[in-house]
Amino acid sequence: MNIKEELIKIVSITEDIQLNDVDIDPEKIKAVMINEVVPTDPSKDFYGKSDADYIKTTILLFEKAGFKINGINDILSMGIYITNAVKIPKSEYAVSKGSIEKSLPYLENELALFPDIKVIMLMGDVAKKSFNMIAKKQTGKNAVSSFSTYRLRESEIYYKNIRVMPSYIMTGGSILIEKSKSQMTSEDISVMADIIK
Repeated sequence: MNIKEELIKIVSITEDIQLNDVDIDPEKIKAVMINEVVPTDPSKDFYGKSDADYIKTTILLFEKAGFKINGINDILSMGIYITNAVKIPKSEYAVSKGSIEKSLPYLENELALFPDIKVIMLMGDVAKKSFNMIAKKQTGKNAVSSFSTYRLRESEIYYKNIRVMPSYIMTGGSILIEKSKSQMTSEDISVMADIIK
């Protein structure tokens, strides 16, 4: 199944929305990592060029977690799918609420494509906020409390029998600068990988 084609069938698309143009078997996906926002240039996203910034940073995090990863296909073969919560590149420093809301139908339907998810990792505050908006729409309450990620990391949070793991943003310069967050993100990836074995 092609993710982009499937979502266009379900939600349709507007010109500023960027979706993952990747073919995968949805039944093989056991974990979804939700990053914050798509890059301005789609070729720099996870499924873009092999030397794209998003995937290079992600490979480093997986290697720190003890996995030999050469590219996005190695991550997919582990049963892990990566996507972005916000499907519109940000035009300002912060991601706008309007961009989050416009992207929600795509993220909600994208998550629904995977029948056997055991873990959803929320990589950053925008991912957490987006996921909570979906949860609130479906159940009337947030899936994840508003506590800081540092306090939530050790908690076992479940949403519809799926383990939800708040972690830190995995793209951009901040992950390279803040070594402690990089280390904690790698630890979280290791825990996620153990759960889906």
